[in-house]
Amino acid sequence: MAVQRGPAADILEDRARLEADLDGQTLCTRLADTAERFGDLPAYSDFVGDSWQTLTWSDTRQRALEVAAGYVALGVQPGEVVALMMPNRSEHVLADLGAVHAGAVPTTVYATLAPDQVAFVAANCSASVAVLDGTDQLGRWQPVLDRLPSIRKIIVVDAEACPAGEPYLSWEDFLALGRERLAADTAEIDRRWRAVTSGGTLTVLYTSGTTGNPKGVPITHAMALYEAAVSDATSGLPEHNVGVSYLPFAHIADRVLSIYLPVGQASHIHFCPEPAQLITVLRQVRPNAFFGVPRVWEKIMAGIQAVLSLETDEVKKAAVAGAMEVGRAYVASCEFGQTTPPELAAAYERADAAVLSVMRGLLGIDRVAHALSGAAPMPVEVARFFAGLGLKILDVYGMTETTGAVTANVNDSFKLGTVGRPFPGVELRLAEDGEILVRSATCTSGYLNQPEATADLLDPDDWVHTGDIGVLDDDGFLKVVDRKKELIITAGGENIAPSLIENHLKEHPLVGQALAYGDRRPYIVALITLDGEVAPVWAAAHGIDTTDLAALAEHPIVLDEIGKAINDANAQLARVQQVKKWRLLPAEWTAESEELTPTLKLKRRVVHGKYTDVIDSLYA
Repeated sequence: MAVQRGPAADILEDRARLEADLDGQTLCTRLADTAERFGDLPAYSDFVGDSWQTLTWSDTRQRALEVAAGYVALGVQPGEVVALMMPNRSEHVLADLGAVHAGAVPTTVYATLAPDQVAFVAANCSASVAVLDGTDQLGRWQPVLDRLPSIRKIIVVDAEACPAGEPYLSWEDFLALGRERLAADTAEIDRRWRAVTSGGTLTVLYTSGTTGNPKGVPITHAMALYEAAVSDATSGLPEHNVGVSYLPFAHIADRVLSIYLPVGQASHIHFCPEPAQLITVLRQVRPNAFFGVPRVWEKIMAGIQAVLSLETDEVKKAAVAGAMEVGRAYVASCEFGQTTPPELAAAYERADAAVLSVMRGLLGIDRVAHALSGAAPMPVEVARFFAGLGLKILDVYGMTETTGAVTANVNDSFKLGTVGRPFPGVELRLAEDGEILVRSATCTSGYLNQPEATADLLDPDDWVHTGDIGVLDDDGFLKVVDRKKELIITAGGENIAPSLIENHLKEHPLVGQALAYGDRRPYIVALITLDGEVAPVWAAAHGIDTTDLAALAEHPIVLDEIGKAINDANAQLARVQQVKKWRLLPAEWTAESEELTPTLKLKRRVVHGKYTDVIDSLYA
């Protein structure tokens, strides 16, 4: 029998109360209110040249109206889709908000998609206008424009990259067109945004395509504002908090955290368009909240471990190790159902003042009061590592189809290794096979123009079938075990979660990515890649004079270390889960090389296809 947590009447009462509070609101009305109340406060900042350039909330709304007028001048009609492909920058937010205020529907397209994938997405949503950043983005659209008759205009932010003639228009010329139209016909623009309804589509976001073509998920204003409301209520953050935006806006997490929440909180968001610059930006901004997919946290951890491994002063190493041990014990004592002894609290206060706060400061996360992870299971060892720095990484669970998180750990009620408990108003069940089912005000009504996929997603009672396998503990905390379709069933009939094995393998800083394989096979094998940032540092510390990943993948010292990582992982696994054979590959897996999605999830089918011969050789 399916299991549901929480009294159903209480859950529905919470949902009704929240929906009543939000009744009739849209992102347009929310922005108008924020601009009126907090117009002089900073909203969005870009690092240009050698300084930050900032738009206030008043600036943001005025520019959004000008952009809306520009779309209207181009003939964009209510309900038409505007496709966006840009890095994280203020122009991206303005292009998005402007489309919403014109009654149109913005959709951000992952910048790593190949031209054929771009064509699929743009055709699926019948995009009429595309706003692109520059040369790279143009190179992904121009080869397929002949297959996209619905595209009438392409706006290019980088003026130097903008081709002459139709259908191209530079961003500056587009803004000038909008300012002219707004001055001439303010009433039409005002009518457009006031006609937007809470049940209207705010955006269409495409899934990252781990199992095939992306699927478009329509998200309404009501869904997004409900998600923002429950996120705000459980975060404990101040109204005008500071954040960093670096994940793609095609990802639901950054849309909620960097657009929909800030519009209501009057937060200040700083853009980091290049992930490689993330630590630099964090040090400058020192945000109050930070969200990272597990791979981001893993890479930060690996970088710290690489630096710590270079320390030769044994006294300093012992001091850091001791302080981190206290940090881990302290965070563990804060978990749900635990208490912190006074002597541990005092020891943590000393360790934090002397060591841990300094380490967090070096990373720019010393002011982080709300550290989050989601989009994939967080390896518990990564969470424990950061607990050693005195940082609670609170895992959340959700998907694009649920407008982001539906369960969450919160600062005063969390358990590491789980994804927390349902948000207010969220119904959650486990099916007989363990699949997580969700029903909420944030759940989509189906996929865009894909009825068969919609039928697989939603049952007749509107429960979203997530495709994830979960377990609930006695306190109602959810743990995600694996993807339903990714479970390995060995030749011996054993059901094995590959992510469990992979997460243990990635505990070693040298390991960038890992894939466990064994479906209908007699034992588990693994494909492993090196971490491109950590491996060269580790190699130098061990007297290896090359930084080339392909060469390192063949070096006996590196192979020996990876062998130790395999053994360490196997020591934590049941016999049937243990890796019997493995291969270290010569190159990283990336979104560009298509083994990872743009949100850094593993595309198992792609890896299986690319490395069929390697996998077969491990069973020879």
